[in-house]
Amino acid sequence: MPLIPEEPQIHESAQGPRVTPASGRTAPTPRPVPGPRPAAPSRPGRPGPARPAPPVQRTARDTAVTKPGPAGPAAPAAPAAPQVQLLPASAEGALDAAEEAVDLLLESGRAPGDILVITTGDPHPWATHELSFGEASYWAQHDAGDDVFYADAAVASRAVSRPVVVVAVNGGAEGVAAGVLPLARSRAGALLIVCGDPQQINSVLGAGV
Repeated sequence: MPLIPEEPQIHESAQGPRVTPASGRTAPTPRPVPGPRPAAPSRPGRPGPARPAPPVQRTARDTAVTKPGPAGPAAPAAPAAPQVQLLPASAEGALDAAEEAVDLLLESGRAPGDILVITTGDPHPWATHELSFGEASYWAQHDAGDDVFYADAAVASRAVSRPVVVVAVNGGAEGVAAGVLPLARSRAGALLIVCGDPQQINSVLGAGV
């Protein structure tokens, strides 16, 4: 009879080790759980590029703001007034002073075609010589624009603009200089040189010339 209680004790000890392997099985179960978790951080990388998309819209707005900017510089289109130089000379010496001015311009590097000379009195000898071959030949040289061109005040309005205009106030009818000087200034692209009486020139172009 004493052998009977010993048998249930053996069953209890046998059940014990069976529970421990079950606990060992539960341990490996959390291991696969962290496996899928590292895969998740790779996904947040995808929404990353979507974030820079909104800044692109902001830059588009910025560019829209800068577009009206370039419209401003279109305003300063007014041509600059030419520089005016006065060479005092008498009516008799104005043509010689103009010739000296032309020589200095050529020596300084100015191209002959850049210079227009206008006389208020007697025409320049070159103009007289060229007109002897006819006006067509005379104005053809003007249109060629490859040499200094000499024009009388009476036809100066037909001459086109050139970088430098030299005016010889060498006489002429009263009021001729007053009419030709403003015209000469409008024809001068960069420089206007006037040879003549300073008082007469200042009264037309303004004091301090």
